Amino acid sequence: MTVRVDHDAWLVVIDPQVIFAAPESEWASPFFDEAFVNIRALAERFGERVIVTRWLPTADRSTSWGEYFAAWPFADKPADDHLYDLVPEAVGLSALPTVDLPTFGKWAEALTDITGPAPHLFVTGVSTDCCVLCTVLPAADAGAWVTVVTDACAGSTAENQAAALHVMGLYPPQISLATTAEIVGATS
Repeated sequence: MTVRVDHDAWLVVIDPQVIFAAPESEWASPFFDEAFVNIRALAERFGERVIVTRWLPTADRSTSWGEYFAAWPFADKPADDHLYDLVPEAVGLSALPTVDLPTFGKWAEALTDITGPAPHLFVTGVSTDCCVLCTVLPAADAGAWVTVVTDACAGSTAENQAAALHVMGLYPPQISLATTAEIVGATS
């Protein structure tokens, strides 16, 4: 596969937070550390064109989010709780402020204000089967070109990772799948 990284492409790092990385967290991905090695290599490749997002629990509890937090009481904490901090390795990954949203998907005005409405995004992060998937599909639907960096994403389980990548792989040419090595070695 030939991968091209245009000078105006963006690397989006979805939710590299303690809640998804700390082994004691109920939402920790067992693949987070492995994926983060690749995220770091990609961030070096993209330089100033890196965006980091955070999921924050500020959604209205009178909606279905109330039941969600009832099902996951460990996560029902204020947005400034340590669980929602970036992992130390992600601090400074981007010179831009984090894009903080109370939704799984990060394709929203806060992101498009930075990238523009139809960018080429290289998407990484956690969890492949939740926040990555919920970002990638609406971005492609809105006209963005999206490359999911398969080995720089961390799923909740190996099976869920494979399923999410399979689903996202069903949407070419808007969505493509590539590895870190393919992107780091790509021409600009």
